[in-house]
Amino acid sequence: MTLQPAPFYDDVADGPEGGAAYWCTTQDGVRIRVGYWPCENATGTVLLFPGRTEFVEKYGAAAADLARRGFATIAVDWRGQGLADRLLPDRRVGHVVNFLDYQHDVEATVALARELGAPEPWHLIGHSMGGAIGLRAALQGLPVETCAFTGPMWGIYMSALVRPFGWALPRVANLVGMGNRLPPSTTYESYVMAKPFEGNMLTTDTDMYAFMQRQLISYPDLGLGGPSLIWLREGLEECKYLSRQASPDLPCICFLGAQERIIDTAAVADRMRRWPGGELDVVAGAEHEVMMENSTIRARVFDRMADLFSGRYRPESASGDLSVKTA
Repeated sequence: MTLQPAPFYDDVADGPEGGAAYWCTTQDGVRIRVGYWPCENATGTVLLFPGRTEFVEKYGAAAADLARRGFATIAVDWRGQGLADRLLPDRRVGHVVNFLDYQHDVEATVALARELGAPEPWHLIGHSMGGAIGLRAALQGLPVETCAFTGPMWGIYMSALVRPFGWALPRVANLVGMGNRLPPSTTYESYVMAKPFEGNMLTTDTDMYAFMQRQLISYPDLGLGGPSLIWLREGLEECKYLSRQASPDLPCICFLGAQERIIDTAAVADRMRRWPGGELDVVAGAEHEVMMENSTIRARVFDRMADLFSGRYRPESASGDLSVKTA
């Protein structure tokens, strides 16, 4: 593989020194972007799988936290988001043809990590949609020794009123040629640009919310709005498939904000009950993005991840009460 440099917006990433990004072409011909933050005397590398709408630079601050604990970081722009190939003429709509296609992106990322000589052992952090992609990849033999998840999309939360339509609408829409449309209540604008800090479902920290907004103000080409109805159909089917699978034989810790309102917390609780040696850590006072919370929460989360990755991990009792939502 010949390394192909890609644009990298270091000025808004707040990452460790030496960060860079590269283009990768997947086996099905989609161009994705992969970012790499090296770490001097690294004791391993974290493969960081972002959520839907996200991009490499969003995790610069996380890479800095990991570097201070001795780990290099690789992050990816999944197909259809960031600077990767967008899959619809309207680049504002998040889309995937088949959820399994994300595994092609995983394969390309792993190949690039090997080409870069990313220090081993490798570890996984999967956030939100990246938690679903990461769980499937781990089940299929992703070469990592441990895994951590934050707000993983192992189920998509829907209210009792919306639930019947949530399953039926994507199928009907696709049959009548409307599968590329947005689901009701979603918008073409990126969440952090459309919503004020007050009442947001991502973080309780004003500085981190401003950090996310600043990135999109500076580089609006990174932005992404709501998902297509086809993406919703595929995401629901992937969650259903994953719910039927046994847990991988890997040490695991899963962080869930006690105020989580985006993913289905019942699915997460069920998965972690069925993960031998795994732990569900409910983070008091946190929303969906525990890696983008206040400094106290972030320090605790990254310290626990580093302990897991370094073999120093010891399970704790849950740190907060989980009000389980059902989907």
